[in-house]
Amino acid sequence: MGERVIVRQNSQFETHVLAMDPHNPDDSRFHPVAEVHHLTPYGLLLSGLGSCTAIVLHTYAQHREVALQEVELDLTYDRVFAEDCEQCEGIDEYHEQITEKIRLIGDLTPDEERRLFMVSKHCPIHKMLTQGITVQSSLAEEETT
Repeated sequence: MGERVIVRQNSQFETHVLAMDPHNPDDSRFHPVAEVHHLTPYGLLLSGLGSCTAIVLHTYAQHREVALQEVELDLTYDRVFAEDCEQCEGIDEYHEQITEKIRLIGDLTPDEERRLFMVSKHCPIHKMLTQGITVQSSLAEEETT
């Protein structure tokens, strides 16, 4: 099981999300995502991480007058198994992993690229995913007026 999303964002914060069709595994082309309901839950998570990371990078670049024109993030969600297997769905021993490849577009020095890469880890969603978060769920009580 794997999912891949590409997020592109320019310096005006215009964001485009591309994803493969999760219902057609034979189609390896990326398609523009026009509506969020066209994404799976994993695709939503990846696009949220990518969009947040791009916003953090562009905000930093604008405040520091760094010539960052566009950010492209290629994000993949996958389950990594301890052993190779043919029918991996029945195996309980695996860990989930997100791979994030960041492409910085602009007239950037190597030092600016290195610094931007370090800044990318300051995205709040990145922090939640790497540090963990507790989710407390309950049914909302009906409001009385």
